[in-house]
Amino acid sequence: MSKEKIFIFDTTLRDGAQTEGVDFSVEDKNKIAKVLSELGVDYIEGGWPGANPVDTEFFSKPLNLKKSIFTAFGMTKKTGRSAENDPSLSPLINAPCSAVCVVGKAWDFHVKIALGIKNDDNLENIKETAKHIVKNGKEFLFDAEHFFDGYKSNPNYALDCLKHAFDQGARWLVLCDTNGGTLPHEVGEIVSKVIKVIPGENLGIHAHNDTENAVANSLTAIQAGVRQVQGTINGLGERCGNANLMSVIPTLLLKKSFCDKYELNINKDKLSSLTECSRLLDEILNRKPNKSLPYVGASAFSHKGGLHVSAVQKDPKTYEHVDPKLIGNHRNIIVSNQAGRSNILSRLENYGVKINSNDPDVQKILDKVKEREFSGYSYDGADASFELLANRLLGKVPEYLKVESYNVNVSKSDKILTKANVIFLIDGKKIECNGEGNGPVNALDNAIRSNFKKVEKYYNFFSDLKLLDYKVRILNTGTEATTRVLIESTDKSGVSWFTVGVSPNIIEASFKALIDSLDYKLYKEKAPANLNEK
Repeated sequence: MSKEKIFIFDTTLRDGAQTEGVDFSVEDKNKIAKVLSELGVDYIEGGWPGANPVDTEFFSKPLNLKKSIFTAFGMTKKTGRSAENDPSLSPLINAPCSAVCVVGKAWDFHVKIALGIKNDDNLENIKETAKHIVKNGKEFLFDAEHFFDGYKSNPNYALDCLKHAFDQGARWLVLCDTNGGTLPHEVGEIVSKVIKVIPGENLGIHAHNDTENAVANSLTAIQAGVRQVQGTINGLGERCGNANLMSVIPTLLLKKSFCDKYELNINKDKLSSLTECSRLLDEILNRKPNKSLPYVGASAFSHKGGLHVSAVQKDPKTYEHVDPKLIGNHRNIIVSNQAGRSNILSRLENYGVKINSNDPDVQKILDKVKEREFSGYSYDGADASFELLANRLLGKVPEYLKVESYNVNVSKSDKILTKANVIFLIDGKKIECNGEGNGPVNALDNAIRSNFKKVEKYYNFFSDLKLLDYKVRILNTGTEATTRVLIESTDKSGVSWFTVGVSPNIIEASFKALIDSLDYKLYKEKAPANLNEK
């Protein structure tokens, strides 16, 4: 039996651009469009030409998007104007793209309140807009805004809005849950009634996530008969976002109830680039990825409990609904005070350390982890510190940076000035390092790295080191509270690592995390050992 085609419509560059704090450049849009095209997305909605300078420039020349259909967005003509003379439609007609998606009201309440026109005038605007765009050789998609609310309020009118576009040659009628308040059972019921009027092969779904049901609503709509699904990378979009295509796509391709019935232009070979696609968007937006995203998040295949880890090592299917490699993700075994021997063995295996499961060192590492976590450490998000701890206990990490003393001084006259002094013992010699910064950690970092020219054996290892993030958590209340500091570092490899330090003194906690970060850099690059006599 032949499978039915599901079309994927990405609106990251248009609806996603309405996210608070998101401002795409033309270069950003080009990068994202290229990745989506390589993935195999059917439609890429680039924005609204004529509405703002960025979108106008983005649509100033054709894009080579392989099999993806480049799509412009706009709105229906205004009442009192002909479609031919409406200035908002001409940029859509002239845009170098083969498809145009136009939004129009499908809720009589909005027609009256937002547009201030009669219901019949709105229907005429939809009809004339569709006729004009189709006549000019463009594939026409009608976004029926607020369709589900409109259907609940006045089903006959909401359906009339669809029919006025469909009768003029619209390829797609997209049912929009614009307020994001419709629930999956309502979506299923309404779509099953709509397909009695409009064929399912001409229907799409555009769901917002205000009740966190955008993905569920999209999948329910497909099961009820629609054949196009709209969404964005990582669920980007205004308010609570849109349906997350990073969840929709792998569900359609990997879950039996969908993949047995439907096919996508995106095949399983391309699916492995999904995680990279997700993280590229966050990189472009300069924001931290959401670790909890299904399928593509860093925590999507993380295992913390010892019993879970033990089971996953026997068969990953015990706690993983799909193979993470299919989406380009990977399994992550977390070490914490809830860890068992299985967690330790799995992490050591990831580091390339072969050790017998009955080796006493495994229990020694586990005991040390639990002891340290009792005092405030957390290796849950500090992989580099754990790797150093385990390998130090196994005798595999030489001494690098031996600290004799350090001092941080903060003073204020016209401005706050922070100075740091660190004295190392390197190869039997005292190395004094001094630096200034806008805070204690910055001053310590500058003191260490800017003065390591005095120590040629280590300086080159730090030339490309960068501190990306610094987080402080107070573990208990009061002026004598214990402080935990987490530092994220990276280098030219682009790979980041996390280190942790704990102390009642925030500067000492920061210094411990900083030294661990430097030691980890030296360890992973196999730097020579410090030759101090012991």
